[in-house]
Amino acid sequence: MAKLMDLCFIILTIGVAVSADECEGDRQAMIKECAKYQKWPANPKIDPSDACCAVWQKANIPCLCAGVTKEKEKIYCMEKVGYVANFCKKPFPHGYKCGSYTFPPLA
Repeated sequence: MAKLMDLCFIILTIGVAVSADECEGDRQAMIKECAKYQKWPANPKIDPSDACCAVWQKANIPCLCAGVTKEKEKIYCMEKVGYVANFCKKPFPHGYKCGSYTFPPLA
């Protein structure tokens, strides 16, 4: 029974590590391809590149949003993040929280 518990713990640990690595990979790809479209100031809003939209389409958004801190919100304009998400056809649902920001209804 102890060996079974050890095996379950190892499998769970591997699953968490893989998930964290996936999120970090998404975060790095988002920074590389999309950061320039999502930084302050709020205007002008610039249409993102195809490469940025490709990242948006594949990214684990709930995982990325869980890592949004107040410090990151000082760098990235969440209004622009929403603009990029909409442009890339993966909009945030009304009321979705990303960090401390709650996305309003789509215009």
